[in-house]
Amino acid sequence: MASKIENIEKPIDILDDGKAPPIAEKSGFLPIETNWFDRLFISVVIWVAMSLLWFRFVEPMGLSIWISNVIALTLATFIIAKG
Repeated sequence: MASKIENIEKPIDILDDGKAPPIAEKSGFLPIETNWFDRLFISVVIWVAMSLLWFRFVEPMGLSIWISNVIALTLATFIIAKG
């Protein structure tokens, strides 16, 4: 009878599933904690900004926007993979 009372007095944690807490992801070079979608969004914003700056300052000198696209794609791949 005493064992039943001991079990009743011990509170039950309904949120405890018995698993260890998740291991934190490896942090990249970005100064904030991000997931892949955050890094994708940052890459797209950089791509748009680079394209606008390229149109304004570089393309009038004769360099094609495709050069900017290749640079932005390379940078986006690096940010998503390592960021």
